[in-house]
Amino acid sequence: MREFFTHALYIPLFNALAWLYENVAFEDLGIAIILLTLAVRLLLFPLFHQTVKHQRITQNLQPEIKRIQKHHKDDKETQAQKIMELYDSHKVNPLTPLLALIIQIPIVFVLYRIFVNGFSGDALDLLYPSITLPESPNQSFLGLIDLTRSNLWVVGFAAIAQYVQGRLSLAKKSKKKGDEPSKAERVGQNMVTFMPILTVMILFNLPSAIGLYWGTTTVFSIFQQLVVNHSLNKAEGKGISLGSHGESQGENKGNI
Repeated sequence: MREFFTHALYIPLFNALAWLYENVAFEDLGIAIILLTLAVRLLLFPLFHQTVKHQRITQNLQPEIKRIQKHHKDDKETQAQKIMELYDSHKVNPLTPLLALIIQIPIVFVLYRIFVNGFSGDALDLLYPSITLPESPNQSFLGLIDLTRSNLWVVGFAAIAQYVQGRLSLAKKSKKKGDEPSKAERVGQNMVTFMPILTVMILFNLPSAIGLYWGTTTVFSIFQQLVVNHSLNKAEGKGISLGSHGESQGENKGNI
């Protein structure tokens, strides 16, 4: 399995990084990392869009799901069946987020290994014949940050980006006065604070190449989130269902 990922992902992505470094990034490893990260995120954009759309539909269906749970609270089998029927009517696959995660994990792991190794050691033996690098490649960002060592500025950038993403990801729902936030909302609010702290803890002793990748991914994800949310809000504003059958999300409310 390791050999498969090496040939299917590691070598192509490593050579893509080297090509960007040599031809586009002015022999600046930091710029090459940013460009490769953006390219990978663009390739994964359709998957990201589908995941966010799924989350939006699931969020919109929560009132109906709660009604089903209340109506069939003493019959778990019927409750599960009705919820699955509701999902099916809106073409929602509960496994979509998990499948998206499974697809992305190998790519993230491979990029992590590439950025940790950089242009050093045996990694250079994996270069395609058409790609050549200097004997001592520049492994810095803008000539200021050594990407082989940890850097507090890069760690801070990644942590701040993580906080901003967390704030934007919180669902904006109008609540009546006195309403208590749901369990999921409380978890989301706690994660906004926890994730930047976790980011600092993870990146503090890692090469700043990883922090640069982390921060770039997070910033790009913020823009992706804004673009997708705008698209979905526009569709909902026009009365276009995000689910199936071209009907509004509320038309199935009585089908309990």
